[in-house]
Amino acid sequence: MPYSIQLYTLRNAMQEDLPGTIRRVAEIGFTQVEPYNFVATAKELGAALKENGLSAPSGHAPLLSQDQDEIFAAAKELGIATVIDPYLPAEHWQNAEDIQATAAKLNAAAKKGADYGVRVGYHNHAWELESSIEGKTALEYFEGLLDPELVLEVDTYWAAVGGQNPVDLLARLGDRVKFIHIKDGPGTTDTKAQVPAGQGIIPVLDVVAAAKSLEVGVVEFDDYAGDIFEGIAQSLAFLHSAQDVNA
Repeated sequence: MPYSIQLYTLRNAMQEDLPGTIRRVAEIGFTQVEPYNFVATAKELGAALKENGLSAPSGHAPLLSQDQDEIFAAAKELGIATVIDPYLPAEHWQNAEDIQATAAKLNAAAKKGADYGVRVGYHNHAWELESSIEGKTALEYFEGLLDPELVLEVDTYWAAVGGQNPVDLLARLGDRVKFIHIKDGPGTTDTKAQVPAGQGIIPVLDVVAAAKSLEVGVVEFDDYAGDIFEGIAQSLAFLHSAQDVNA
């Protein structure tokens, strides 16, 4: 199982020194990254990834609110094979009609992405799990409306914050899930309370095992009270040690 790092985790360091941050990511042992806002940084980011031997199989971009052609062109330039819309506020997840409209927009985006050889996905927060539509979570209702080629990136921490057992949720969503966000902590909205994988209440290894069609597990912190580079290093070490035990 390859592990990636969502670069939003390192957003402050990236703003100060993008090449240096990418170099540190590689030195910690990551071989893959998941960029965010990559249209704005494509040239500098692409050079840094190449220099450090890193790839970016997935990336986050606001497909439903910004120029899709620009996003897909930048993704293709960076070798990003899957572009994931990272965020749609809670008000979009409260009724069937709004969710149907969102699914239709994402299905259309996927058709445009296919012209660039880029796949499209969606990443959840808590509210897609807190809301219920026709007896299902809003995220599961939404999944049923997506064209077959679309994928989900399940943020397993926000799923727990939203009241769902992430292991059970991943089992229900099945093969649609190709990426997960791996994070840990107390399972609350206090992002600064997040901790390295294996140190909180999330059953991280069970979560990884539950995603049967997983392509990449993406380490992420929304925020962190300690040294963020130490935090991601601890998360990666925990995941790798578990792999070694199971090898």
